[in-house]
Amino acid sequence: MTSGRRDMAAERSGAAAGRQGGPSRGRGLAKGPGMLLVWLYGVMSVGAVSRSVLQIATEFGRAPLAYTLSALAAVVYVFITYTLVRGGETARRAALVCCAAELVGVLTVGTWTLADPGAFPDATVWSDYGYGYVFIPVLLPVTGIMWLRNSRRPTAA
Repeated sequence: MTSGRRDMAAERSGAAAGRQGGPSRGRGLAKGPGMLLVWLYGVMSVGAVSRSVLQIATEFGRAPLAYTLSALAAVVYVFITYTLVRGGETARRAALVCCAAELVGVLTVGTWTLADPGAFPDATVWSDYGYGYVFIPVLLPVTGIMWLRNSRRPTAA
């Protein structure tokens, strides 16, 4: 059996143990400080989804780029929330990649909105590095990356 298959089997058995009420190994992403991340990503998910759905439904022609980027941010937030709640090593890796992509998106859109404000007649979630959201969009992926890197399951020697 390969190492990857053992990891997947361990995740499945851990998930099954969690469903049966027993201890679940490797699913501790939403425990301790991870619970705060789940809560913050959940709040950001609701905010970004609500904002993008309303803007796309009512004003899409006014700022299609901004509203599409807000919808993309919403998808990213929902996915990260899901992976943090799901737990497990595969979910941790997926959330880590997504947090890194989120950080790149926030930095790119934040810089773009400052360099060319005319391209954004209306703000996005990531505009001005998340200024409209008290900079949470730029701080959250950094915190998430730090948490996910530190919550790595120790490897057996």
